[in-house]
Amino acid sequence: MIARTLMLIALTTCFAATTAAFNATYQQQAEADARLSNGADVVLGASGAGGLPASLRDSVAKTPGVASTEPLQHRYAYVGRDLQDVYGVDAKTIVRGARLQGSWFAGGTASNLVGKLAHTPNGVLLSEEVVHDYQLHPGDRITMRVLDSRTRQSIPVRFTYVGITREFPTAPKDAYTIVNAGYLSKATHDPAVSTLLVQTSGSSPTAVGHRIRAEAGTRASVSDIETNRALIASSLTSVELQGLTRIELGFAVVLIAAATGLLLWLGLADRRRTFAIARALGARSRQLGGFVWTETTFVTAGGVVLGGIAAAGITWMLVKLLTGVFDPPPSHAAVPWRYPRRTRRHRAGRRRRCRHLDAALSRTPAARDAA
Repeated sequence: MIARTLMLIALTTCFAATTAAFNATYQQQAEADARLSNGADVVLGASGAGGLPASLRDSVAKTPGVASTEPLQHRYAYVGRDLQDVYGVDAKTIVRGARLQGSWFAGGTASNLVGKLAHTPNGVLLSEEVVHDYQLHPGDRITMRVLDSRTRQSIPVRFTYVGITREFPTAPKDAYTIVNAGYLSKATHDPAVSTLLVQTSGSSPTAVGHRIRAEAGTRASVSDIETNRALIASSLTSVELQGLTRIELGFAVVLIAAATGLLLWLGLADRRRTFAIARALGARSRQLGGFVWTETTFVTAGGVVLGGIAAAGITWMLVKLLTGVFDPPPSHAAVPWRYPRRTRRHRAGRRRRCRHLDAALSRTPAARDAA
């Protein structure tokens, strides 16, 4: 009976932890997909060739709800015969400002590779396709042809290859490069900022987007991540698994509690004669209870530990096998530790609303009308 109960608890824990971790990973990558498509919580794009006015960038940074702003330069360049998008960034702030993830780069973390870019003024991050086609190694020189804004002619500019980029906010896949904004501005004689990535400080991106849109007027186009997520016709971003995870975790808790309670009840019924003999020999109730509770604790803890170990292996296998489902693929599985805390906050808020409702109902009709 003990072995069966332990196995039932282990299987339940494994099922709940595996599905919850997979759902959390799925939801994490859905957010990453939306961020890659939109670029940030709110994004401003220049309406004209002159870029975003400096006064507009300053006013956006002071808008209520804005946590940070990150300017991007968007140009075009020929790499060999291929025309690619070129993004000039501030390598010292882009990792935090654009919330870059490690899975968006190859051969190192986002901080490591962007740090190399910051220490190499003429550095460039290239796509895997370009690196493979030209058989490049870190430190190799590469010539790209960019447009000189003064002469309107294509000019060759030397860059140093420092790393590989797989994904970047607002960038097309496998057809872009990342360089330092200062070096790009100097080479093209064009310091204009084409895009401004805006991150919010816990406020609704839609509400912040409305404020920025009113501030920008016709000088820039504004998009927010919530609206963009609703418009993306991707199954990855349209499926909401947070509620399903809570149901699975709740089901697992109920099943584990039922299995443990059944073991406790059956143990008492099965050992009734043994307990009676032990009581006749002088055993106290606390000593008899120790047998039961120790057995129950061992079975519950053992089942949870075994189930957790199995869940870790199965979750890792699922994420690896279904890497093709995620775009971009996750660097690690997400563990939904925050679900219980959210549930408690939700219940606390519901209790506060209930108390306010009870207080309102207890008032006189005149007081209720006034309220």
